[in-house]
Amino acid sequence: MADDRAGASEPLDAYARYMRVDELLGLQVPASDRAHRDELLFQVAHQSTELWLRVAVEASQEAVWQMRSGEVGPGELLIHQAADAIRTVTGQLDMFAHLSPTAFAVMRPRLGTGSGAQSPGWVSVGRVGRELAQAFDQLCAERGVSVAELYRWRADQPIYRLAERMLDWDEAVALWRMRHYLVAARLVGDGAVGTQGTPVGVLARLTAHRYFPGLWAVRTAVVVGSPASLGGTA
Repeated sequence: MADDRAGASEPLDAYARYMRVDELLGLQVPASDRAHRDELLFQVAHQSTELWLRVAVEASQEAVWQMRSGEVGPGELLIHQAADAIRTVTGQLDMFAHLSPTAFAVMRPRLGTGSGAQSPGWVSVGRVGRELAQAFDQLCAERGVSVAELYRWRADQPIYRLAERMLDWDEAVALWRMRHYLVAARLVGDGAVGTQGTPVGVLARLTAHRYFPGLWAVRTAVVVGSPASLGGTA
């Protein structure tokens, strides 16, 4: 029996070592020091967000390198992965429905001047979003095609598919911003001021930001413009 138990524990130990579980579970405020029991929920949601954003940013950065090298297919797959990672972050916001305004009020002083605006992950998303836009523009210029011309092409063409995956990426960020604003409004109200002195209502205005505005604007040309001038492919 002793040998069996030793054999059974080895894979578990190997998993814990590889995943660095002890370190990972030591990154949250211990139960004895929490201002409120839901401080664990609050920290885990934000810490896991940073991890998923790391996945999104690294995939996006590699997509930039691929596009600058003229590689459309690999860039499309990487941007798709990044967008799914951002959607995963958005899904995690559902956990904040378990956090009451009273609980957050108890925890809030622990944040000091800390704010989601300081998130390394979201700062990096903003940077790499601008790099993606530049790399895509460069790719189109090298191929001698404008966005308007691109959307005359068949939807199965590689650069067209790449453009649509970039739109997925942009949409994923916008949906997170909308959900984040609603979570903040639900916790502290629209009229409240954030930890850095920024009104919560400002978050609502940020939902209108787009990293790839040309890919959104071309829809108007396609739908409102003359079909004959745009071509009839789909």
